[in-house]
Amino acid sequence: MATYWDPFQEMDRLFSTFAGNARQSGGMPMDLFRTGDHYVLSMDLPGVDPGTIDVSVEDRTLTIRAERTQRSDGDAQWLVRERPTGTFARQLTVGRGLALDSISASYADGVLSLTIPVSEDAKPRKVEVSHTGSATSIAQGASQTIES
Repeated sequence: MATYWDPFQEMDRLFSTFAGNARQSGGMPMDLFRTGDHYVLSMDLPGVDPGTIDVSVEDRTLTIRAERTQRSDGDAQWLVRERPTGTFARQLTVGRGLALDSISASYADGVLSLTIPVSEDAKPRKVEVSHTGSATSIAQGASQTIES
């Protein structure tokens, strides 16, 4: 029986084995949606000490950092160790039209929630149209009948 060997598939498998843990360790999954005049960003940070969470804004870059410390049991013999520890960071470049100086943040049940309001300049507004000059009217009875 012949076997098929794909070197690219094998390289992908090997890369996933070695880099998969590194990719997952930086994982900070998030949801982002707009409702009304603000955006809501929710980011999963389970097991993170709330005192290590840092949210900062510089220019148009929003940076979120958090740290999960390693559990230290002096005489523990680890059998499986898959939960990542260390510092996690994620940066988002945001567009104009957000009130970045008015962001509010809360952390509950392992989820960081940011509320980012839309700036007053970016909110839709109605422009009033004013009319100047005299009103033009069409006189009644101005229609003519053409006879042949």
